[in-house]
Amino acid sequence: MTRICKNCSFENQDDYDYCAKCGTPLIEGLQPKQVYVYRREQPEINKKALVAAYIVTIFLSWSGFIVGLLAKNRMMATFTFFGFFMPFYLVQSRHPTLRKHGLIMMVISLLGVACSFYVMLH
Repeated sequence: MTRICKNCSFENQDDYDYCAKCGTPLIEGLQPKQVYVYRREQPEINKKALVAAYIVTIFLSWSGFIVGLLAKNRMMATFTFFGFFMPFYLVQSRHPTLRKHGLIMMVISLLGVACSFYVMLH
């Protein structure tokens, strides 16, 4: 059985006397104590991994354009679609900074794919 907090409707374990989310007493007549509620901070972003993600996105999304120009091989330009994998993954993140970088990478990928389509069609 769980104890439901009357203040925030959080489901607490049966042996809790105070709400784990807001610190409200769960038992009638229990005086509130000084309770510390710890909120989890956003995790630190690994900057080296973010730089690597940019490099991979640029390489994958622009390689078809460059190879298409240098080798005059139009079919190689289809590989640029692999450049969308990293931005689509980052856009779905809960971390706002990662979402922002995912959108920036999406623009980079769209430009690379647009240039690759130009090479494929001309």
